[in-house]
Amino acid sequence: MSEGATSTSSLVPALELRDAQPIFDESGLTSARYNLRLMPGECALITCRDVNRSTLFADLCSGLIPLGNGSVRCQGMDWTELPDKRAWALRGRIGRIMQQGAWVNLFGTDLNILMQQLHHTRTPTNDLIASAGRLSRFFGLPGLPTLSPGRLSVLDLQRAACVRAFLGEPHLLLLENPVTPDAVDLMTAFLAELTGARQRGCAVVWFARNDSIWRNYRDADVQRFRLLDEGLFPMRRAS
Repeated sequence: MSEGATSTSSLVPALELRDAQPIFDESGLTSARYNLRLMPGECALITCRDVNRSTLFADLCSGLIPLGNGSVRCQGMDWTELPDKRAWALRGRIGRIMQQGAWVNLFGTDLNILMQQLHHTRTPTNDLIASAGRLSRFFGLPGLPTLSPGRLSVLDLQRAACVRAFLGEPHLLLLENPVTPDAVDLMTAFLAELTGARQRGCAVVWFARNDSIWRNYRDADVQRFRLLDEGLFPMRRAS
């Protein structure tokens, strides 16, 4: 990683799960004890074949899953100890790509992309629009898309999801199957933006259905896990 990311190693973890045990009846996530610690700039690659389980685990990292025991901390703050307003402000610093998209067809894709930043940051609207436009072009769109999400192609929705996740230089990225191997141009842009985010100190949790998508992604400060019904298990790093 870059010198900028290295200098952040003495800070608190960007994300830390300490024996976090969800309440199954209220979350649907198995009541195993989950442990994960990511410093700024670090990346966790998590293989999970169950799409719903990936989403629930991302919800757990976001403080949206009730716990029976243990804790989940983001930027050193325990989600359970934060008042609602502050918790949602902290979630505004999380960039997320959700498997189901979480698009609202009543609005244009541009508003879907901008909404989180408009609600949770003080960045001037014109600056946000300019940044979103730059990211849109970087990910292969002609500009910030104004059509409703339902009128975009599957690939363009993937591009738009990347724009929304990386907008605002988030402190943490939770990425559920963000790109497919056949989208070569998007994968290239995605990896470039991901590298830049990590160099700025953003921690990353990247879910995929199998580990083949990471075959060419070899970098320092990467942890590998398998998320199963029984819990989160470290994987041996390929040689």
